[in-house]
Amino acid sequence: MAWNIADLTEHVVDSVPDRVALFVADEPRTYAQLEERANRLAHHLAAQGVGPGDHVGIYGFNSHAFVETIFAAYKLRAVPVNVNYRYVEAELRYLFDNADLVVLVHDAQFAPRIAATREALPLLRHLIAIDDGSGEDATAIGSVDYEDALAGASPVRDFGPRSDDDIYILYTGGTTGMPKGVVWRQEDVLCVLGGLVNFETGIRVEDEWEFAKAAAEAPSDAGLGIVIAPLMHGAAQWGVINALINGRTTVLMSKFDAHEAWRAVEKYRISTLGITGDAMGRPLI
Repeated sequence: MAWNIADLTEHVVDSVPDRVALFVADEPRTYAQLEERANRLAHHLAAQGVGPGDHVGIYGFNSHAFVETIFAAYKLRAVPVNVNYRYVEAELRYLFDNADLVVLVHDAQFAPRIAATREALPLLRHLIAIDDGSGEDATAIGSVDYEDALAGASPVRDFGPRSDDDIYILYTGGTTGMPKGVVWRQEDVLCVLGGLVNFETGIRVEDEWEFAKAAAEAPSDAGLGIVIAPLMHGAAQWGVINALINGRTTVLMSKFDAHEAWRAVEKYRISTLGITGDAMGRPLI
């Protein structure tokens, strides 16, 4: 087993398949369900020629599908790329091209923006649309329905071995011009953000199986967390990924709403709330 996000998550799946991995809009999804759906999506992507090193964009609000796409890409040693849903056409055209996306998984509501940029993206060869309740017809741009894609693919985990050197990319921007892709080896980003190094002692976990075993043996409600930030940002991604590789349950909010955040805290008895500055802090107060 490598120091790899997919490997570590799969070990937790095998150890506690019936434990709830995610709640989104109060809909639970166990580790086994997450695994099956990610396997199906991975097989669908592989059938479209996606393989190691290929970049798969994810353009949408928080959802089970967003997390499944991240997991599916890593299973294939491909690289999921976050797309900020606030970007307009110029930024999207730049990011899609700069990231060399070959596939884009997107909320249906964003089909018009994608249509406005598609002609400039010769590498983008496949689109998958998540039903977000918007009623937008994404077939107009050639998108395949997300659930149809899963239904037609195998649920079996039969992927090849992975590596510590598989890539994690986070696109970030805001104050320094166009967005930039920050590139990490998975082993390195796991050390910094995934809990492989104890920040209090500075001691690193050296045995992959011991790390995974401890994660699986931890109680499901140990550190039950809520992620209220969008997965298009690194803070939310690592709130979820860290929980997955440690066998914890995460409550993931579809969109930030201060009232809904406090209702979820009360309902799920959340003990720790991570926020992103005044944009979340002031409404919560």
